[in-house]
This record gives sequence, C-alpha cells and structure tokens, in this order.
Amino acid sequence: MQNNGAPPYFNISPDAALAQLDAPTGTEMFSHIAQACHQGRADLASRGMDETGKKQLRLFSTWEITKYLIPVAPAHFRRVLRQNAELPQGRSETHGGAKWFTLDEVLRLRAHFGAEGSKVKEYTPYRPAGEPAKIVAVANFKGGVGKTSTCAHLAMSAALDGYKVLMIDLDSQGSMTSIFGGRVADEWATVFPLLARHYGQTLQADNQRRLDRGEAPVPLDDTLSEAMGITTRDLIQKTHWPNIDLIGAQLNLYWSEFQIPVWRMQSRGWKLWDALSDILAADGVLDDYDLVFLDTPPALGYLTINGLSAADILLVPLGASFLEFDSTGRFFDMLHSTFQSIEQGENTAARALGRPEMAFEWDAVQAVITRYDGSQQAEMAGLMQAYLGRILSPYRQDFTALIGQAGESVNGIYEADYRDFNRETYVRGRATFDETYAAFKTLLLGIWRRDELAGVHAAE
Repeated sequence: MQNNGAPPYFNISPDAALAQLDAPTGTEMFSHIAQACHQGRADLASRGMDETGKKQLRLFSTWEITKYLIPVAPAHFRRVLRQNAELPQGRSETHGGAKWFTLDEVLRLRAHFGAEGSKVKEYTPYRPAGEPAKIVAVANFKGGVGKTSTCAHLAMSAALDGYKVLMIDLDSQGSMTSIFGGRVADEWATVFPLLARHYGQTLQADNQRRLDRGEAPVPLDDTLSEAMGITTRDLIQKTHWPNIDLIGAQLNLYWSEFQIPVWRMQSRGWKLWDALSDILAADGVLDDYDLVFLDTPPALGYLTINGLSAADILLVPLGASFLEFDSTGRFFDMLHSTFQSIEQGENTAARALGRPEMAFEWDAVQAVITRYDGSQQAEMAGLMQAYLGRILSPYRQDFTALIGQAGESVNGIYEADYRDFNRETYVRGRATFDETYAAFKTLLLGIWRRDELAGVHAAE
C-alpha cells in the first residue's frame, strides 16, 4: 500500500487490522510461550556443547598463550617445552602446525614458569598469603546494562590470569548458570538451602533460649531440617573452565524472596543480611578460592541484599545515557536507605544493650560504563564522569561486533576461537574486556596490598 510519504500509522484499516488479529488468549498461552522459549534456549545452548551435552572450553594456541596469558617470548616458550618433556607439549591439527593447549595445561605451564622463570616477571597473579578470597558483587537494578556479561567476563579474565574463581548466581533467571553450562534441577541446588540453614541456626539458638526460660521450642519444619545438613561445597559444580566453579540458579530460587520475610517475621533477631557471608565463611569456602563473583538480580530484593552485604567490592555497570544514569542514581539512593535502615535498627538495640554498634563497609565501590559508543555517547559519559568523579571508572567498555557474534553461540568473548574472526578484529574486540579486567585488577590488587600492609602494621 502506497502512503505517499505519510507516516506508517496513518490510514490503517480497522478491517485489515482485524484480519491480522489472533483470538483472545488465556493463561494457558503463557505456558505455550514459555515452552517455545525453553526449546529455543535449549537449541541455542546446545551450540556450545559437545556430543555428551556438556560445554567444552576451546584450546589455546602458542600465539595466544604468549601474547595474552604467560609473559614469555614465543621462541623461549617453545625452547622451554623442548627442554622439559614432562611439561604439556600441546597438539597440532596439521603436521608442523601451531600447538594448541587446554587451559588446564596452560595453568600447569604458568606454574612452571612461576617457579623456574625470571623473578621480575609476573607469571602467577598476586594474592597476599593468609588473606581470604575477595567477594565481588556486580549489581544494578536497571536491566540491559551488561551486568551478567560484565560479571562473566571478569570471572573468565581472572581465570585466564591464573586465579581460582567461584561464581554464585543469585538471579533466578539463571543467565550466568547458562553461560557456564550449569544444570540446576530445583531450588535445592541454589543458594536457597544455605539461607535456610542460616535461619535454622538462628532458630535453634532462639529455641535454646526458650528452653532456658522454660518455654516450648519452635520445631524446625521439613525445609529447615533438610537444609541444616547442606553445605556450600555440596552445591558447587565444576564448569568447563578448570579454575571456575559455580553455584547455579533457576526460577525456583525466586521463592527465597517470599520465604525470607516469613522467616524474618518468625525470628526478628535473624540477621538475614549476614546469611550468605556467614555461611561462606563458616564452610571455609573463602579459603578455597581467590575470587567469588556474585551475579545479582536486577532488583533490590533479599537476594541482592545478601549479595551486597557479603561483598567486599561492589561493581555497578551502567550505560552512558540519561535514563541509565538516572536509574543508577536511584539504585544508590535505595542502597543508602536500605543499609542505613538496617544499621539504625541494629544500633538502636545495640546501644540499649551496651553492645558495639555495627556498620556496613565495602573495600571499594565502583561504577563502570558498559556498551559504550564513543561516537554517540562521549558527551554524556564526560558529564557522568564529572558528577561521579572517582566512583566512576575512567575506563569505558566499548561495544564491539565481537560481543554479538560470541553471544550468538552462547559463549563469552574469551571462549570464542579467534580463528572464527579476522585476527585484528579479534584483538580489537578482546581489548575492551582486557581493559575492563585491568581496571578491576588494579582495584583488587590495591585492596589486597592495603590489607597486607595493615596486617604487617598490626603485627608490629
């Protein structure tokens, strides 16, 4: 139909519109739509899986290892392999072709260079002895800011750098779980039983006080009784990355948002905001890893509060637009109101009882601009930097075509085989995530060094 330059919403025929209209639908249609999405998701996810239905991490070439992973010249790298037959020798796809290695083999090679190589080079990543893992929460309640993508790529970057990482998915959408090929049957394979166990321990302590007063205890229900026997390590899954483990999520995890306030009403003394951090510490998990990344829901609910309370470092991704800047400001406003309210409530009681007051504290809080288009957003990014100052990282994570192409195969950038791209395209696309990790690593190492020096001063 010709519109002679008129807007497309002019002259729409009601009868033609009616002809395109489907019959009214009921709630059953939601199930059909969900099934279609589930099937599509399964088909897409299978692109990144092998014949056994599991994800496999690609191999890494000598070029990639010596450029990105181990600071050594290619010729010296090959010479060391020839001189040490017990080291992984890699495999060639063609006679005399490039050698390719698994990441597990790369980690073994890194350890060898760290022990035998030059002491002036950083073969193994810095972490002070005796310090627990740092917990990093990536959060914002504005959707579409690259929260899960940033969290996943930071975890992968850290793993490639040699750190041992635990991913904890707190978002019932389970996107992070999908990225790492996790399989979660129900809420009992998520953090839910850990939160239930923490509440159960509080209830047990309350019951002891009731017994001391001659009162009847409140029995633990079946859910709490089952949770009392579950530890963090029971929930941890191995992933296709040798040094990234996962506690996954799925839709039933959202039940926590309804159950937690019920528990809170039953025991007003339960410090729900400490549940995740207390359990991770009690189970010794922070000694098993270097970094724990928390992917939080895009909402300030109870799961997010647990994640933010547990975190040492809070990263807030946002886009360089007015709406995302505005939304992020409201997010920080809600953080202030929520945590200040908890502090005031706890400290009113603490002062009355003559106990020490509590205060939440984070080693660092940093916002980072993601999906940045310098040709369109430079002025807005500059304004945001002027208002936020040092809270906003001066590094801006570019959006590149590599992101979309990797996403189509359900892979992170670091999981993409550079042979599928023009090498220069790969190098440019990867560089934006390398820079994001460099900014994060600078923050992390500064915090660890501060902790290390504080420990030295305390011992003097």
